[in-house]
Amino acid sequence: MADLYIIHGWTYTIEPWKETLRILRDKGLSVKMLKVPGLTEESKKVYTIEDYVKWADCEIPDGAIALGHSNGGRILLNLCAEDSDKLKYLILLDSAGVYEPSTKKKVVEKLAKLGKPLKKISLIDKIFHRITGSTDYSKAPENMKKTLTNMLESDKKLDFSKVETKTFILWGKKDTTTPPRHATVMYEKLPNAELKFYANWTHAPYISNPDELARALITLVERMKK
Repeated sequence: MADLYIIHGWTYTIEPWKETLRILRDKGLSVKMLKVPGLTEESKKVYTIEDYVKWADCEIPDGAIALGHSNGGRILLNLCAEDSDKLKYLILLDSAGVYEPSTKKKVVEKLAKLGKPLKKISLIDKIFHRITGSTDYSKAPENMKKTLTNMLESDKKLDFSKVETKTFILWGKKDTTTPPRHATVMYEKLPNAELKFYANWTHAPYISNPDELARALITLVERMKK
């Protein structure tokens, strides 16, 4: 069993994680990065949160320590809501999962229904990027866009109170994709959570602050293993 399992966010490559993973492994931490199906490989399937929960349950052994970034956090939250004994510890890194009705999102959805020509308007893509945190949204095929919609919709029914797994929330104060207020919501709703903010982290600290992220994770995992 690895010391740490990681589920990445909405990205089509794990390459940006390379430096953080290198540092973790150089420091002696055994890490397994899981590649989310439908994102890092070609697939015509439209995934639901239930599909991803089943996938994660199969990929991660019982009693493991797992980290979820952004959409990966959403997947692990849903997994632990179903079975709080699945993981020994859960780490949420700038996680998705908080449902927050957005007027801007509703406007974009209405515009999207008007027809394909609007999809060519760069402003529409930029708004979607801001909402989803996915800079690759405009490049995604239709099935991936539907999968993303399924993920966003799943937040409406996510019950944080069912996640009794000991949870550590790590969050960047400069995160504009899943803003710090989402971290506070999770901390207040999760029954067994700790929260720590990092002043200089963005939504993707594995890109902006790989050394600091690696140090934080090593310290945390070592604490968990005592």
